[in-house]
Amino acid sequence: MKTSIVWIVLCFVSLQVNAQTEPALQKTTYKVAVFAPLYLDSVFSGTSYRYGKRFPRFVLQGLDFVQGVQIALDSMPPVPGATIQTYIYDSKSTSKPVSALINDKKLDSVHLIIGSVKDEEFTNLAKHAAEKHIPFVSATYPNDAGITNNPYLVIVNSTLRSHCEAIYSFMLQSHGTDNLLHIRQTGSQEDRVAGYFSSINKPDGKPLLNIRTLNIDSNFYSIKNYLDSTKPNILIGGSLDEDFAYNLSLAAASLRKKYDITLIGMPNWDGFSSLSSGKKESLNEFPIYFTSPYFNYKWDNNSKMIQEVYLKKYKGKPSDYAYKGFETIYLFSRLLARYPTDLMNHLNDYAYKVFSEYNFKPVMQQKTDSIPDYYENKHLYFLKKLNGTVTKAW
Repeated sequence: MKTSIVWIVLCFVSLQVNAQTEPALQKTTYKVAVFAPLYLDSVFSGTSYRYGKRFPRFVLQGLDFVQGVQIALDSMPPVPGATIQTYIYDSKSTSKPVSALINDKKLDSVHLIIGSVKDEEFTNLAKHAAEKHIPFVSATYPNDAGITNNPYLVIVNSTLRSHCEAIYSFMLQSHGTDNLLHIRQTGSQEDRVAGYFSSINKPDGKPLLNIRTLNIDSNFYSIKNYLDSTKPNILIGGSLDEDFAYNLSLAAASLRKKYDITLIGMPNWDGFSSLSSGKKESLNEFPIYFTSPYFNYKWDNNSKMIQEVYLKKYKGKPSDYAYKGFETIYLFSRLLARYPTDLMNHLNDYAYKVFSEYNFKPVMQQKTDSIPDYYENKHLYFLKKLNGTVTKAW
């Protein structure tokens, strides 16, 4: 961890990283601004580290994202006729916040903005991108924050509505005549999920699928009263709450011998430790499905290289944020060099994938709109978690 702290200091002394480029007499320089929450003003007092031998966990995601960016810039093949000049910013800086950088016109001359940001930093960067016609790639935030009329915003981590659309499409194509149950609990997030499924299922006011909604705040084993022993039962866990996910999974697993049950959870269920093998024996051998825009077996050469760098430099293993940082800068900086004046119309024109497949589509929340509210990745994987291992399901 000490190595990681030193690396942050060195990074922010220069603030600039150049990608490897081929030798050439004349090259075009493309400037890329990368934002991630590093909390440097909280971690350091001047040049003194505040935490002694400890390492604050709130820094890890941003640090891993930026380290992934650094590894990509150090290793990716030359960009023909181009230099990628990258500036790394701490999105949680108190001395130079995003708003101050925008007001001081520090971002006016960049050609691309990449951010692992959310909340105020996300909306500030999105607004600036729209005003200055600069593509802004939101790498990790699964939310549009209510932004509309912004054809320069790219959302890589698909929104919750898109996940609901993918689950619904799966039911419509493969389980239209089966017993479909949307199981939820009381709550505003649950209302939002229910609203998505309702609007998707009733495009013209009439439901296309017979989906029954059950509101269960306790006694999850009561779902038995709604199961059908003569056909497959598709259970949609319509909550982002871990206790709900755990209790519903236990109830479904206990009934699997008598009923054909497929349980599909929300995208954040993948991160719930309570659903991992070993936490509860009764969940062993019971598959739980969920959707995700990211999937990486981590067997490819780039993944192995990232793992080797982490082991050598940081004596540890990279988190998923490192892979996301690597992939985002690798993919979009090369697209920028290929389409410097028209990147937004070529988001899907990458020659080959890095880790995950993407399919960016314009989102227009009002049918009468002529300008996209933003572009969003609509390619979602159906993944299966079984005995603690995640694999591709469909």
